Amino acid sequence: MTDEALIVVPARYGSTRLLGKPLIPIAGRTLLERVAKNARMAADVAGNCAVVVATDDDRIADHVRKLGHAAIMTSLNIDSGSSRAWAAVLAQHKIPQIIVNLQGDALFVEPTTVAGLIENLRQGKADVATAVYRLDWKRLDRLRAHKQTTPFSGTTCLRGENGDALWFSKTIIPSIRDEQNLRAASDLSPVWQHIGLYGYRYDALAWFATTPQSQYEKLEGLEQLRFLEAGRAISTVQVDPPTHALSGIDTAEDLALAEEAIARLGDPFSA
Repeated sequence: MTDEALIVVPARYGSTRLLGKPLIPIAGRTLLERVAKNARMAADVAGNCAVVVATDDDRIADHVRKLGHAAIMTSLNIDSGSSRAWAAVLAQHKIPQIIVNLQGDALFVEPTTVAGLIENLRQGKADVATAVYRLDWKRLDRLRAHKQTTPFSGTTCLRGENGDALWFSKTIIPSIRDEQNLRAASDLSPVWQHIGLYGYRYDALAWFATTPQSQYEKLEGLEQLRFLEAGRAISTVQVDPPTHALSGIDTAEDLALAEEAIARLGDPFSA
């Protein structure tokens, strides 16, 4: 029998930049409605998998339940999605062996990507699994240009030959010698971009929830570095570059970009 899994969708009301973010409509459906449907589809693909929305606000919980999904109330004092996911795990009657933290504003993450992390952890030995995709040169050029104005937007990853992560950074890594020759030889660059989606083994998430931030985690603002600095393995799962490039919703401008992307590329909710 496959290990039991749980997809947790953390959803806070009190976003400092976009109050009530989970309940804001995007192209006619709330942000949380879109993410929760993706979570449910991923659970169906993975099998033996439940879904719960972990929130700190009754308005969000009521909305989730009206949509037909499970919701659980967690403390207002929780300061990260992973910690809120851990709180949701502790509230379960049956402890899952694998937990996926699907952020409540990740409306364009494919259900197959979420299910792929669960399968990776079921088949492998890593403590954590996360998704990455390889950048072609055009995407790398766009990322470089983007970082001129927003240097802490977009995370890159170094991978070992076995697919395990060597490091993550807000800086574009690796540096590239002889780039002109590499461009001539292949359409793909050697740079991998990270998708902020994590699957954890139960013991790994329990360790994370009770361990202080690490040195480089604080400097980079990347919680996955806590695992690497402690010598814990993170498996990276290769996925196709996302059609909808917007990774999350943090501002009114992001809302407009999401609606524009849906109008231009089609609505994944209807797929």
